[in-house]
Amino acid sequence: MESLFLVIATLCYLSGTIGYLVYLLRDREVLHRISWSILLAGALFHGAALVMLTIETGHFPVTSIQEAISLFAWVFVVTYLVIQIKLQLRILGSFVSPLAVIFMISSQLLPTKAILRNGSSGSGWLIAHVASIFLANALFAVLFSLGIMYLLQERRIKKKNFGLLYERLPSLERIDSIAHVCLLSGFPLMTAGLITGFAYAAMVWRSPWNWDPKEVLSVVTWMIYAILVHERLTVGWRGRRAAWLAIIGFLATVLTFVLASLLLSGHHSVISGNLYG
Repeated sequence: MESLFLVIATLCYLSGTIGYLVYLLRDREVLHRISWSILLAGALFHGAALVMLTIETGHFPVTSIQEAISLFAWVFVVTYLVIQIKLQLRILGSFVSPLAVIFMISSQLLPTKAILRNGSSGSGWLIAHVASIFLANALFAVLFSLGIMYLLQERRIKKKNFGLLYERLPSLERIDSIAHVCLLSGFPLMTAGLITGFAYAAMVWRSPWNWDPKEVLSVVTWMIYAILVHERLTVGWRGRRAAWLAIIGFLATVLTFVLASLLLSGHHSVISGNLYG
């Protein structure tokens, strides 16, 4: 049954994305309402599938790369839906929903082999680690989308190309202010995710730091966001530089997962066969 629900969720995400792309070209409130509702329906089916998978397998759904990416796609969509309710930035869905579809489809193409050992998927440290990291990365994915929006709008303003896209995108000030909120909300969660991850590593591998490729790359990614936070709060970085660093940070996040999980040997790797211990 969860497989059917995942298919329905994917179709909902695809349909919602199509609706939002049309909304990008045609300013019709009804298009936004329909697209948002379709994404919500997809999130409900997706969440139900994850719950059924957890009950069926008896473990938190992060024991394979496929499960982890699927869970992240769900967290990302739910995060966007909540942000939309709070901030009412309708056009953001046109940039977020395609990214959600990419993650959802990618999850179906990645390895399904369970690579969790020691039966520790129910560890409180692991659950806290995954919850905080995934929510942080969802906020950073929204931040990535805002960065793209900012650069597009800035480009049109500089070229005095006041066409359709310029009219549809919000002001640079509003994009930047929302990005600021996402960054300051996501960074503490990412920090908490790393700390709980180190605690989990100490429990499973008897050491909080093992020079694992994913550990190293995760710290490098954390440093990118730490620089962005520092520069925003102390130097007053805003606008173009902040947008580019937000984009780089999220690309580093994705690269960290792909490299560490699929290509590099380590505790978090398919090659080693023990993604979470």
